[in-house]
Amino acid sequence: MSDTEARTPSWARPVPESAGPAGRVLLGAFAVATALDLGALLAGWHLGHVLAKPLLMPLLVAYVITRKAPRLLIAALLFGWGGDLALLFDADPAFLVGMGSFAAGHVCYLVLFGRGRTHPALGGAYALALLGTVALLWGDLPADLRIPVAGYSLLLTAMAYRSSALGLRAGLGGALFLVSDTLIATGVADWPQLPRPDFWIMATYVAAQYLLATGALAPTQAYGRTVIQD
Repeated sequence: MSDTEARTPSWARPVPESAGPAGRVLLGAFAVATALDLGALLAGWHLGHVLAKPLLMPLLVAYVITRKAPRLLIAALLFGWGGDLALLFDADPAFLVGMGSFAAGHVCYLVLFGRGRTHPALGGAYALALLGTVALLWGDLPADLRIPVAGYSLLLTAMAYRSSALGLRAGLGGALFLVSDTLIATGVADWPQLPRPDFWIMATYVAAQYLLATGALAPTQAYGRTVIQD
């Protein structure tokens, strides 16, 4: 074992790239479920979305387990699943439960990312995006959701920024998660939406979770430098 590996905890070390037959089947099933869900959203078939959406994160969890994923990654994805289920219900309490579940997932991701190096300029860009988005949305959000949404946005932005510590793939996943949840927030604020907004929310969300998961499984490289975890 190299000095770098010795200083890297087991949950942060790279795992073998081959997923094996079971992993390939599960990843294929995840892709099929994703296509069904996005297709249902495009077609306006609500029942198809209700049936397909709850399958997504369990299939991704099963896949990463075949890759000997760290427990924190599994927990983050399962909290994402909890958020997915809660947001199937169109009610403010369900929205808050879902936001809380996603927030717990972001905490898991933040701990998983550790103290690897990230680019300071990227942190500045994310900070400006956070302040600008919250400021613009604030007046249009329901009064009882302003503080929860602002607190969640801070945690989400921190996760998105820190995800780049594991390299470009995970960093892109964090950015897409931020895009997906910003689209949700603009809907809550009753801003004008893209056609089929649920499609774009789910497309960016599923891509985000997949990139974060596979980025966490890949060798930990950030900006061409090996990440050292204490």
